[in-house]
Amino acid sequence: MEIAYLLIQCDMGAEIEIIKKLTKIPEVKEVRGTYGVYDIFAKLESDSREKLDEILTNNIRKIPKIRSTNTLSPILSQGGR
Repeated sequence: MEIAYLLIQCDMGAEIEIIKKLTKIPEVKEVRGTYGVYDIFAKLESDSREKLDEILTNNIRKIPKIRSTNTLSPILSQGGR
């Protein structure tokens, strides 16, 4: 299982619209609005890294009103939960 955490900056006032679009993507397992530098947090899961790359590049980053994204890949060997 491949996991990625996505931090999104969007146009002011577009958060709810973007969150609704993200919830329709099956690989998006969690999505929340956030305070701070980033407006939205999303957790993605897929069977392969290639599929995650495809979703990020061809689906999520093309959603109108998204200004930038920052993708975080966890280091599973360091533990945590």
